[in-house]
Amino acid sequence: MDKKKVRDYMTYDVVTVDVHGTIKEVIEKIQTTKHDGFPVVNGKEVVGYIAARDLLFVPPTAPVEKVMSQHLIVADPDMSINDAARVIFRSGIQKLPVVDEKNVLLGIISNTDVIRSQIEHVSPEKVFNFITTLKKLHGVEPELKRESVPINELIPTQSRIYEDELEGRMYEIRKGLAEPLIVVRRPNRLILVDGHHRAIAAKKLGIKTLDAYVIDVCEDIELGLERTAKAMNLHSLDDIQVMDYARHPLVAVTHRLVRRA
Repeated sequence: MDKKKVRDYMTYDVVTVDVHGTIKEVIEKIQTTKHDGFPVVNGKEVVGYIAARDLLFVPPTAPVEKVMSQHLIVADPDMSINDAARVIFRSGIQKLPVVDEKNVLLGIISNTDVIRSQIEHVSPEKVFNFITTLKKLHGVEPELKRESVPINELIPTQSRIYEDELEGRMYEIRKGLAEPLIVVRRPNRLILVDGHHRAIAAKKLGIKTLDAYVIDVCEDIELGLERTAKAMNLHSLDDIQVMDYARHPLVAVTHRLVRRA
C-alpha cells in the first residue's frame, strides 16, 4: 500500500463546473451525472468545490462563485493512497481534487477509489517477502497457512496506531473489506506482524477473530520480532497507544485556501 500513489487510482476524466456559471447549471449536471459534487474551475485551475448540500435554499440564478466553497483540501498525485484515505475518512469529504503545483486540475480521488485500492492490495506478496526475510535472517523454514486467529491472543510489535486510520479500518471491517493480518505463530504465542490498526478496530467492534496469513516458525530461536515486542514492553493489544490525528506525522496533505480572482 505504501508504494501506491493517488495517481494510480484517481479518475482522470473529471466533470467540472465553471466558476462563471449558475446554480441552475450545477443542478443540471447533478441530474445528468448523478454526482453529488464538482470541482469548480477557472479555465484549468481549481478555485473551489460545490456540493449538492450547498444548493439548499439557493435560487437557480445564483452565481456559482458566490455559493462554492473556497476552502479546499486537495491531493497531490504523488501522495500515498494511505494518506489520501486518512484525509477522506477523518474529514468526511468524499472526493479530493488532485492538482499540480499550480493548482491545475489533474483528476479526482474518491472514497470509492480508496476502497478499491484496499481490495487490490496484494497481501500475499508482502507475506512471501517477509518469509524470505525470515529465512535469510534466521535460517528457518516457515510454513504458511490461512486461518482465523483470536484477537485477544495477539502480541503486537507496534507500540502506537493512529485514530484517523483506525476509523477507516473499522469502516472496512463493517463493510467486509478488510484484508488479512500477517501473524507469526510460535509455540504458545501469536506475534502480530502486519495489521495493528485492523486488530484494534476489530477489538473495538467486539469481533473475536480475524482472517490472517499465519506463518508457523517452530525452530527453537528468538526472532527479532519477539525481541522488539519485549523491548517495547508489548504483551497484548491493550499495550498499543492510540494517537490523535493532531500528532500524526502526515506531511503530504495540502490545505489550500483559494482566493477569489
